[in-house]
Amino acid sequence: MYYLYHIPGKKIGVTRNLKNRVTLMQGYKETEYEVLEQSDDIDYISDREIELQKSYGYKVDLKKYKNLNFNKMKINATEQTSTFPCPVNKLKGQLMDNVGLKWQTEFGQFEVTKKNIPWIMQNVKTSMFNNERSYIYNKAFYEAYYNTDHTPVKTDERFDLIRDWAATRGLYQQGNPHTQYVKLQEEAGELAKALLKNDQLEIVDAIGDMVVVLTNLAHLQGYDIEYCIDEAYKVIAARTGKMINGTFVKDAD
Repeated sequence: MYYLYHIPGKKIGVTRNLKNRVTLMQGYKETEYEVLEQSDDIDYISDREIELQKSYGYKVDLKKYKNLNFNKMKINATEQTSTFPCPVNKLKGQLMDNVGLKWQTEFGQFEVTKKNIPWIMQNVKTSMFNNERSYIYNKAFYEAYYNTDHTPVKTDERFDLIRDWAATRGLYQQGNPHTQYVKLQEEAGELAKALLKNDQLEIVDAIGDMVVVLTNLAHLQGYDIEYCIDEAYKVIAARTGKMINGTFVKDAD
């Protein structure tokens, strides 16, 4: 089923997954947009989208929805790379519409998930042969998400809930890492005050707030916070040193 949705004053678009495309990706709640029409006929819905964009006075898409290959993305995998049939500036939308899509590589089967889309967008490159195509390196993707020596020991749903909360409020669409860093410093200040007062409730609250901000800052930079934690742990796991005046001081390299 294809949905023709309208965000008042912003745009008219088409998607097969309203939650992924409109809520999670663009940050609009169900009460902030409306479904104008829905149909199983991609030809009809593609023509209708252009017609209504003109009627409402919105920017008109250069290509019809049916010609964007959103819903049948074919990924070409070679020994080194996986190539997507679209330019970088269109890739995130296509990935969101293709969550669950799997393809085979030299490193095994890969899959598009909501968790790895930020990594793909952070590491994708434009093809040197065709500006309308983009690609990622298979080994890098494997090391980030499929190598069991590097992937998280367990998945913590809390971080998913934080990201969903932030996405529905438009933080990822309208926010940026710099404002999140400022927010982190504010929360660190609150933690300092709470520690000085030995206020246990405020200490817990401030630490929790800092984790939320760090989760969002990581996402805005194209990373999952789980990945950042794992990378840090790999560094400290083998670190040796000793406690001096209440602080662990690592041995010199």
